[in-house]
Formats: sequence, C-alpha cells, structure tokens
Amino acid sequence: MTGTPPALLLVAHGSRDPRHAATVAALRTRVAARLPGVRVAAGFLGLRTPDVPTTLTRLAADGVRTAVAVPLLLTHAFHASTDIPDVLRTATPPGLTVRQAPVLGPCRLLLSALEQRLREAGVPTRARATTGVVLAAAGSSDPSATAAIASLARTWQATGWRAVRPAYASAAGPRTEDAVRALRAEGCERVAVARYVLAPGRLPDRIAAGAATAGADAVAEPLGAAREVVTLLVRRYEEGAEGAAGAAATPGWEVERAAA
Repeated sequence: MTGTPPALLLVAHGSRDPRHAATVAALRTRVAARLPGVRVAAGFLGLRTPDVPTTLTRLAADGVRTAVAVPLLLTHAFHASTDIPDVLRTATPPGLTVRQAPVLGPCRLLLSALEQRLREAGVPTRARATTGVVLAAAGSSDPSATAAIASLARTWQATGWRAVRPAYASAAGPRTEDAVRALRAEGCERVAVARYVLAPGRLPDRIAAGAATAGADAVAEPLGAAREVVTLLVRRYEEGAEGAAGAAATPGWEVERAAA
C-alpha cells in the first residue's frame, strides 16, 4: 500500500455489560499497536456508544477517505450478512469508501487461542486423551453458523482431545450443561468448557452457569484480546486494505469477498 492507509473500523455487536466494552477497547488498543500509522476506531451495532453511524461520520469529518470494517464476530451469521451490511450501506457518508472484511472465524488461529485459555483454566495438555471439551458458543438461528461450530469441534477433536462437543447459550442446542453431562456419560475423566466468545456478557455468563450446574472441571475465559485474536484482526484488515487499494475509488460501501 502507498499513501495514507485505510482506517480500520472494528464493528462490535454491543452489550450493556461494561466488560464487553472494555474488551473491545483492549482489542482496539492492541490492534493499533500492531498497525502504526493506521487510524483504528470502533463502533457498536447497538446498546453502546459510539454506534457505527457516529464512528463513520467522525472518520469522514477527519478526512478519512477509505476504511476497512472488520466484524468482531466469530461466525458468519445474521449480523455479518444483514445487520452490518445494512448499517454500512445506509450510514456511510459521501466521500468515504468502506469495505467490509470477513468475520474472524472459525479458523485454526482461534483454536490456538482456545487452547491457551484452557491451559490458563488449569487444563493440562498432557491429559488431552482423557479430557472432553465443550466448545460453547453464543448460538445462532442460522444453520450455517451452527454447522461451522460443529465443524470446528470436529477439527479440534482431531488434535488429540478425547472428545469435543459443540454447545450453545441460545437459539440452537444442546445447552452447555447437556453437553457436559453427555461427555461424562461417554467416560471422559475430565470435562472442560471452552467459551467460544470474544467478550464477557450475558450469554457467556449463561455458559459458565450451565457448566457449573453440570459440574464441569474447568471453564475457560472468553477469548478477549488474545494474541491470536489480534493477529487475526490485523490479517483481516490487511486483506481488506489490499482489496480496497486494487478497487476503483468509488465512495460508498462494498463487501470484501475474499474467503474467510
């Protein structure tokens, strides 16, 4: 890239829980440190300020002409396919071009982050062969999102865990407590719950509560501003920035169609 690099807009779902906003702020700070010279901003789809339209207006007012919007989402579901495109399409000011990058996952980098969170929760790597893991996500009514989580669970199990089972805090099933009990019934000596969520909040708390109800041996923290998450955000930005540099400079909104 030459000249002024595109800005990076982190698009977060939003939550009333202050821990969620703190996580987004930490991600913005760490990503900015990895991208010197790049304007890094954040906007929320709801429940928190600044919202995405306000952030876009501020970027345009400050002279930003191109930006890459990276969704802080772990699967491609309704928010990535509908909410975010709609708000970018309707709220992008004249003179600003915004390119929407793919969501963060699922991908193997995030599996590395999940592994680290399990280690921090006291799950010994040497006990993989006797340990069952619940891969607990927020949940979605989009079948493609639940299929992606199930596929990620199978990929993770192939690395040596006794079993990895998906679970969801909302919309789809099974619930975390049901998956924990199922792994016990299968003969797993230890059952750990890995929360496949970026930030604390109502649904991550529901996952932890379900794990406690069923007697899980360990519950990992959300991914948060893990090194792997920051690396993936930088990668998504760079992919989107390269696409923006090669595209015609037409103000407005466009979708990054590179594979996730």
